[in-house]
Amino acid sequence: MTNENDRLNELAHAPVGRLLWKYSLPAIVGMMVMSLYNVIDRIYIGHGVGPDAIEGLTITFPVMNISVAFGVLIGAGASARISIVLGMGNKALAERILGNSFVMTLIFGTFYIAMFGIFMEPLLRLFGASDTSLPYAYEFMMYMLPGLMFNNLTFSYNNVMRATGYPVRAMVAMFIGAGLNVALAPIFIFGLGWGIKGAAIATDIAMGISMLFVLWHFMQPSSSVHFKRGTFKLSASVLLPVIAIGAAPCIVNTAGCLVNAVINNTLQGYGGANVAAMGISVTFIQLLVTFVLGLCLGMQPIVGYNYGAGKFHRLKRAYLLCVSVATAVCALGTLMGQVAPGLIARMFTTHDGQITASVHALCIITWMFWSAGFQIVSTNFFQALGDAIKSIFMSLSRQVLFMFPLLLILPSFFGLDGVWYAFPLSDLAAFLIAVVLVLVKFRAINRLAAATASR
Repeated sequence: MTNENDRLNELAHAPVGRLLWKYSLPAIVGMMVMSLYNVIDRIYIGHGVGPDAIEGLTITFPVMNISVAFGVLIGAGASARISIVLGMGNKALAERILGNSFVMTLIFGTFYIAMFGIFMEPLLRLFGASDTSLPYAYEFMMYMLPGLMFNNLTFSYNNVMRATGYPVRAMVAMFIGAGLNVALAPIFIFGLGWGIKGAAIATDIAMGISMLFVLWHFMQPSSSVHFKRGTFKLSASVLLPVIAIGAAPCIVNTAGCLVNAVINNTLQGYGGANVAAMGISVTFIQLLVTFVLGLCLGMQPIVGYNYGAGKFHRLKRAYLLCVSVATAVCALGTLMGQVAPGLIARMFTTHDGQITASVHALCIITWMFWSAGFQIVSTNFFQALGDAIKSIFMSLSRQVLFMFPLLLILPSFFGLDGVWYAFPLSDLAAFLIAVVLVLVKFRAINRLAAATASR
């Protein structure tokens, strides 16, 4: 009990900078390792299977985003909500949230995996698969179906593990999955000659073992929050706040499916090399975004717990530190995209047409990427506070309010470049909205702090 109390008390009393480092570093390392093994998978596929396989893998991104959307709807909402109620000192409610969320993850996962199995081919066609890329995309996704459930449980409850005071153990879970995938993928792709399905099977196995490690943690009575009998009975009063908070990242991923479908279908008219260029550019950007999301995962329990505990100065400091680092990382991404796009492209392919298309895309896409860190951290800040409406709005701003209409309009005037121009323009507009909303929120927090201090 003493160890459990120490883990939670440090969220309210330890120096914020040191605490953010303690929670963010394992999250960043774990997330980066997971992202890197995805990148390595794509390198293996690009060099070992061929350029059509890279195009096919790009087509699977929207389908994978749907899976992630269902996972974060529960997982992200549960971790944020548990942090807040632990800050209020209500451990019993935190364990009810954990049990209810586990059941809902299983229900959602079973539903969407069944739907994917039935409608996979028309879904891939909808998302822009051509006759050459469809066989690769279909084979990869059909073998990935079991791993989608493992993936949701691993990532969702890895976040809860971190939110309840175990950042290092959460990092270890990510290392297990990444290490196994990196070891198994070349054996299955090259050694056994399984091609793109080998990458999917390697991921299934790696995620399955990571999932078992994460669930084992929550079965231990010594864990600060763990599974208990009676907590698995579904309750609307428990689940609705979880879903409200998780709706923001869910909408981001769902909107990403829509945007990816529009991009893929538009790019088909300009040749498969540009679809592959999109996949390469997105993979590079996601690597940096993963770093920022790792920062946000470290920030979330600090902000949520201190908000619940009424320590407003600590949550503001955590946010400002997180924004500073995230902006520096995204600025580095802009610099790399402008200075070394050819080096980035050659990591994934030796196809001259794909390299040329990727260089051109990266130079445009990364113009305003420096502003993305502020927008991502701010969205996660509102999510950590349980402010579902603003978090949802900020999640929608870049993808739906700006990028979607720009993708429909700009290609009519600028052709292929119109697709790439939509990225920096959306980044800039979303950044400006985030600045305004954060300033308004900080004023409200200051008023709440003043009112609390006067009591």
